[in-house]
Order: sequence, then structure tokens, then C-alpha cells
Amino acid sequence: MNNLRIGMIGLDTSHVSIFTKLLHDATHPYHVTGGRVVAAYPGGSPDFPLSFNRVAGYTGELREQYGVRIADSLEEVAEECDAIMLESADGRVHLEQFRAIAKYGKPVFIDKPLALTTSEAKEIALIADVNGVAIMSSSSLRYAEALSAELGREAAASISGAEAFGPLHIQATQSHYFWYGIHAAEMLYAILGPGCEEVSVESTVEYELIKGRWRDGRIGTLRGNLNGNDEFGAHIHRLDETVYVQVGSAPKPFYASLLEQVIPFLQTRKPAVEISETVEIIRFLEAAEESRASGLSVKL
Repeated sequence: MNNLRIGMIGLDTSHVSIFTKLLHDATHPYHVTGGRVVAAYPGGSPDFPLSFNRVAGYTGELREQYGVRIADSLEEVAEECDAIMLESADGRVHLEQFRAIAKYGKPVFIDKPLALTTSEAKEIALIADVNGVAIMSSSSLRYAEALSAELGREAAASISGAEAFGPLHIQATQSHYFWYGIHAAEMLYAILGPGCEEVSVESTVEYELIKGRWRDGRIGTLRGNLNGNDEFGAHIHRLDETVYVQVGSAPKPFYASLLEQVIPFLQTRKPAVEISETVEIIRFLEAAEESRASGLSVKL
């Protein structure tokens, strides 16, 4: 299928505007081919200001600037389209929304975070399996051009450890680490892959440090900056060198790089990130919250 009819669910995030522009505007320097957004359902969470207060603006933009039909229900969108991008900013609603559309069997990209608890993440994965639905979830930071270039560097020695860092903005409705910590966590997993078995946390007024021990003995850390530095980056330790990756140094927008992974997934139903890894990332953050509360190391 060369030109997908894409449906969007949850018009409460800038992602819907960015993705639609990248898909529809052929003059954009990072235009992504392969699909157009044809229908959308606004959604929105009334107890989450960063969700509810943005719905009207993005709904109007998609309807007026890009000719997207605004549907009355999630089910309308799923029935009408070839593939779905579930974009709701509120991770609490992803399970409920996915359950409503899974019966249609369309491939679904679920924007970060997949869920706010491991139990809900696993339930999403189970519903997808039972209904034969291909799913993928990811932060755009996983595919930042500078990070991808370093990870794809030929003849580089194997990776022995890593530190990822980024801003840690916190929203009360989105648990402690899931609103922004998900970005650095995705970067860390892009570098080290799955396999973390134990997590511990140290907190200060300026930052929080999550340390993960992988089952092969490697250590990965995530520093979330509570104040000041809003840059994302990573130190990647190889056997013969340590490389610093300044994630924002490349001109290509993170969202374009992510969309270049999402559209082929929606076409082929082969996810760039397996759902098992995404579920582990949710557990990684959940375990970090448990460690932060208890002061103890927590097994995944």
C-alpha cells in the first residue's frame, strides 16, 4: 500500500500538527511520503490542562489547514482509515482507546508513553496479539539523527555502557518519570537494547539519576535534569573510546526521523521497535519510581 489513509486519535499534542505537516507538505525539506491524514478524533482529558486546553487549536488546524475530517468517535476513524496514529498526550487513556479500535485490525502507532503502568502496557500488548493488530510505540528521541549516526557507525567497537540525559519536566497526572523521562529512557534503550534487570535511583533538587544494571553486566544511567539544562544527549562507552552525542546537533527534526520509521511500519506491519522492548521500558520507569519512593534497588 503506497499511500495510506491515516487516522489520528487524540488532537491534544503538537505531534499531530508536526506529523500532518510532514506528511502533507511536499515542499517541506523533510517531507515524508507514504500517507496522508484523512480523519481524526479530538479526544482530550478534562483533568489534564496540557491536554484539554490544546484540543480545540489542533483540531481546527487539522480541519482548516489540511482538510482532515473530524470524526465523532474513535471507531469512525478506525473504520475509515488504513492505519492509525494514536497520539493522545495522556498516557492514562491509551489502553482504553486502543481497546476500542483493536477490533478493526488496523496497524496502530501509539505515541509515547505506551502506558503509565506495566500492567496496562502488557494488556495493550495482549489485546494486540489477540486481535492480530501490529503495534509500535516510540519517542522521537530514539531516532534522533545524531544518535542513529553514532549507533550505525561502521567498524565501531561494541558498546560497554552508556549515560543518557535530558530535561525531566513533570506533570502530576502522568506519574513522575513518564512525561519526559520516557525520552531519555528510549535513548538509553536504543543504545543498550533490552535486558535491564535492576534499577536504583538517587535524587537531588537539581536532577535525578536512574541507574540500570543489564543482565550482561553493563551499566546504563539516565540523568533527568529538573532545572536549567534542557538539552538531550548521551555518552556512549565503547571498549576503546567514549563518544559524546549531542542529540540536537543535527538539522533534521526528531519527528521527521521518527515518522520515517512509523510510515514503513504502518505499511508493512513490521515494527521498528518490538512491543516487548517497549513494555520493558515502561517497567524500567515504573521500577525507577518504586526505587525513588523506597530508596531501595528494584528488580524488573
